[in-house]
Formats: sequence, C-alpha cells, structure tokens
Amino acid sequence: MSQRAGASRRSLLRVAGVGVAGAVGGLLWHGRQDRARQAALGQAPWNLGFPRPEGGELVMAAFWGRPLVLNFWATWCPPCIEELPDLDAFHRDWSPRGWQVIGLAVDSPRAVEGFLARQPLTFPVGLAGLEGTDLSRQLGNERGALPFTAVFDAEGRVVQRKLGQTHRAELDRWASAL
Repeated sequence: MSQRAGASRRSLLRVAGVGVAGAVGGLLWHGRQDRARQAALGQAPWNLGFPRPEGGELVMAAFWGRPLVLNFWATWCPPCIEELPDLDAFHRDWSPRGWQVIGLAVDSPRAVEGFLARQPLTFPVGLAGLEGTDLSRQLGNERGALPFTAVFDAEGRVVQRKLGQTHRAELDRWASAL
C-alpha cells in the first residue's frame, strides 16, 4: 500500500471514529434525558402541574390523600365526550364522600376552552396537551389511546385502569370497592 493510501485510510478511520463517538455521545445524552423524564413520571402524576383553561394551574399534589379518578380525554374523541356526563355526575355524587375527579385534556387549549364553554364540567380540568399521552402511558395506557382512566386510592396507588369509555355503573363499582 502506498504511503498516500495509508494516510487516506487513517484519515477516513479517524473521521468515522469521530462520527461514531458523536453518535454514541448523542445516544447517551438522549438516554439520560429519557431516564430523567421517566424518573419524573415515576412519581406521576403527583409531582406534575397543568395549566387550567380558566387560568391558573392544576397542581396534582393538591389531590394527594383522597381517592381520585384521573381521566384523559380530548374534544375530538367521541367516546371521551360521551363519558364526560357520567364522570361529572360521579364527581357531584361522590365528592361529598371524599372522591375527586380530574380531567386531563390531551388537546389544544383553544379547543378545550370552546368545548367547556358549551358543556361546562364541575370537576377540574387540566390542559395536558400531547404530553398527556406520555403520562397516560406511564400510568398503564400502553397504546396511548383515548379515553383512558386511572383510579388512585388515598395512598396514591393506581388501583384501576381502563382504556375506552367509562360508564357511571362502572365508576360506582370502583368507588364502592375502595
């Protein structure tokens, strides 16, 4: 091999090595970011806060210590819209017994605000946006589909999960079982 060909090969190997090192570094950095996000979600949902359509922030830690129905929904999701009256009635009937209901909208603020102007809800709603899908996955929604409901006991443990539309009788059964 000529001296010139050897130098070209070493130069090419150095460039390839730098490229591989950069790619590995990027993957490691991205992996650290994913692990940090997963660690934050590991405390989910209690360490999170969400903007509210009417202003202010829905701070999840404020709901710790009492049973909670956490529902993920969107204005463009027909089964989500169909289940909201049942969730609202459950909230009105069971909140005097210590139960809480929160809706996290996986939707745009404008769409949620418009929907709530037409169909007000008595339970708190947070604007989770697309990040709500990540949280719902962390809570057991493997497909990331809507609607999704997670029920927490007073110690903050998930005791029930459902992908798909919930119904009032089902909500009552879950509450009575706790």
